[in-house]
Amino acid sequence: MMVEVSHHVDASEPDADGFYDYHYEYEIYEFTDGVRTLLARAYCDERGQAALMGWRKGVHRHLLTKRDLHHPLFLEAMAYLRMAGKSKLDWLDSKSGSYVQIVNSDG
Repeated sequence: MMVEVSHHVDASEPDADGFYDYHYEYEIYEFTDGVRTLLARAYCDERGQAALMGWRKGVHRHLLTKRDLHHPLFLEAMAYLRMAGKSKLDWLDSKSGSYVQIVNSDG
């Protein structure tokens, strides 16, 4: 598995007083096995949390299904994130469109 981590900031323009309407700072993790890539996001102000969001294969993207929770790359990514201090992991369920907490090591 190869891992790439990139830092991102999504923010509005500051107002006259230097305040923002919104400001999100996060890191995107890309886990790849050479064929497909699993994407995860971790907000900087939630140090112990991360969310596994979906797959990318070439130009195609799709959200996760319950079946994906047992994919070897998914399991390796969870282990990596836990070693990086992310003790609360969620996954973005394509069926419900919401984040679901992963409560054990096998999804």
